[in-house]
Amino acid sequence: MAASFNRYTLSLPEVEKCEGVKTECHSDHATANLSSSRNIHSSPVTSVTPVTVPLCILGEVQLRFLCPEDLEEVRALCQDWFPIDYPYSWYEDITSSSRFYALAAVYGGVIIGLIVAEIKPYAKLNKEDRGILCSSLGKDSLVGYILSLGVRRAYRRNGIASLLLEQLLAHVTAPERSSVKAVFLHVLSSNAPAILFYQRCHFRLHSFLPYYYSIRGKCKDGFTYVLYVNGGHAPWGLWDWMRHLAGAMASLGPCRVPRWIWQRLLWAATLLSYHR
Repeated sequence: MAASFNRYTLSLPEVEKCEGVKTECHSDHATANLSSSRNIHSSPVTSVTPVTVPLCILGEVQLRFLCPEDLEEVRALCQDWFPIDYPYSWYEDITSSSRFYALAAVYGGVIIGLIVAEIKPYAKLNKEDRGILCSSLGKDSLVGYILSLGVRRAYRRNGIASLLLEQLLAHVTAPERSSVKAVFLHVLSSNAPAILFYQRCHFRLHSFLPYYYSIRGKCKDGFTYVLYVNGGHAPWGLWDWMRHLAGAMASLGPCRVPRWIWQRLLWAATLLSYHR
């Protein structure tokens, strides 16, 4: 796994998914994420009394997949957290369809945080997202897309978001999902707390998305952030190909190429290695 969260030594209960009717999400952009899917930081749902969770009892937080019975609670949270009104069908999808990885953090019987993601074929990504992987990895590669990640205001800065993200990364880096080569998301360019969070979790900036969001009639810029997993990497530029070629040729040794060429290739490979 590219990101490490070794500070968590919790013994969490086995995650269980409630059965529900499978449905299809009607739009890739009918989604939101703490970072990505067109969200901004939120205020708490007023129907729940704010209680701060000390880190020393983080082990009391339970993790489970969303169920259809969570729909109204999740809808209230998303309406409070995110600036876009999502169709009712979207909440039906994320709380019932196995197409989504929709995990909730529960404390005292109340959902205090959730992460929603989808694993999808690289070939089916939107045009603006198809540049996140090197073409040499093949069109059969899969990618994880984080649609939503949020935590109730009263429970933030207690490691809940990191815990949820850790579970998703463990899911996509399991041996049976080795074809997943990247996890990516979109984030408002003005959402500094979310950007800093993902940077701390080793996501890197991939692209700038001008006027990507439409929020209350106003166009907002966004960023794409990517974390590469299972040997995935970004498309190579000229510098990457030169470094690769120099390293490959230098590895042949002096017996296979003239000595003066080998010496220069070795020098080039050494020089390029300092720029990794």
